[in-house]
Amino acid sequence: MISLFRSAFRWISDQPYLLLSLTSLFWAGNIVLGRAVAGHVPPVTLSCARWAGAFVLMLPLAWPHLRRDWPKLRSHWKLMLVLSATGFAINNALSYWGLQYTQALNALLMQSSGPLFVALWSLLLFRVRLTVLQTVGIALSLAGVLTIILRGNFATLTQIEFNRGDLMVAGALCAFGMYSALMPKRPATHALSLITVTTAGGALLLLPFAVWEFMHGQRPSADAVTAATFGYVVIFPSLLAYLCFNRGVALIGPNRSAPFLHLMPVFGSVMAIVLLGEKFELFHLAGYLMVVAGVFIAARR
Repeated sequence: MISLFRSAFRWISDQPYLLLSLTSLFWAGNIVLGRAVAGHVPPVTLSCARWAGAFVLMLPLAWPHLRRDWPKLRSHWKLMLVLSATGFAINNALSYWGLQYTQALNALLMQSSGPLFVALWSLLLFRVRLTVLQTVGIALSLAGVLTIILRGNFATLTQIEFNRGDLMVAGALCAFGMYSALMPKRPATHALSLITVTTAGGALLLLPFAVWEFMHGQRPSADAVTAATFGYVVIFPSLLAYLCFNRGVALIGPNRSAPFLHLMPVFGSVMAIVLLGEKFELFHLAGYLMVVAGVFIAARR
């Protein structure tokens, strides 16, 4: 049984498309949850608890690798600090904070611009340009995302009102774009070592702001909803999603990985159909096909 589990784990760890799709699924659930608990759990407190919990759960598993990799990680402390700040602290806190104010439609629209931020940072930092296929794939998947979000009616774009929540979500995406672009420059260490250090860094960076929230009366409610929220965000969009994302980027690179972010609104609409009883429409099918086609085109070598 153990050997079978190890074989399955090795196979999954070499499937970048599956890993990146799972990442988008877990992060889509995180957005839905973040909006659902807006006002129930303070955003920075939720972010800090998310990464602190992920660190505590991961440390026992990562300890043997961390002891071996620590000299290398310490020698790259500046990069580790930037990865912790952009991929964990800033990105997550701004996202939860923005969901306190913005509409779901606006947040999903902003998420569709994620690959563009990755491409921009790759160009600015490393002069890495998008290929023609990547450009076509991102454009096609973006069109599919807009088709789903706008329910096939692009005139809805003229009715959207942007607020400070949208700017926060855009800032979160900008920070995560830098994290994605920098990932190929990470030191050659075990995946558990890297994510343990960066989750710890993210939690420590957020701790002073979480304390500030607490001191100003913004405290999570002590109930089952809060407990379930903490449990989900620690395991699925944190540990599992980042392990999958980091491995996927390591296998195919940031620009080929970025279009998979367009799967998040797709998964989000599926959750609405399955969990909330929304009706499946023709525009859903059209949008899904465009997103899948765009991701496939952009992710090709």
